[in-house]
Amino acid sequence: QVQLVESGGGLVQAGGSLRLSCAASGRTFSRYTMAWFRQAPGKEREFVAGISRSGEDTRYADSVKGRFTISRDNAKNTVYLQMNSLRPEDTAVYYCAAREYLVVLINMNGYNNWGQGTQVTVSS
Repeated sequence: QVQLVESGGGLVQAGGSLRLSCAASGRTFSRYTMAWFRQAPGKEREFVAGISRSGEDTRYADSVKGRFTISRDNAKNTVYLQMNSLRPEDTAVYYCAAREYLVVLINMNGYNNWGQGTQVTVSS
């Protein structure tokens, strides 16, 4: 098990940027595939981006491709989500997720470690 703590959320105007961070506990962070999901009010939680253990493989939801970038620093036990060109429809609670696995999973049921979430609000 790994404990995850997200940070970096906030209020930003449309077109602006934010960088989310997810700090993980433990000494085996490099064995975990990591991902970001988000959940808007009244909607289901959805996959945003994922990154493999080494960082070589990344996957993105179509809605964020070209605007968001996921990265990780295994020395710091941290995964990041750089969000540029933000839109009001990006408003949601963003969750960090982890699974000790080889490949990036896009289904939330594939992850067994979750953070508490951080609110991102984009104003028009």
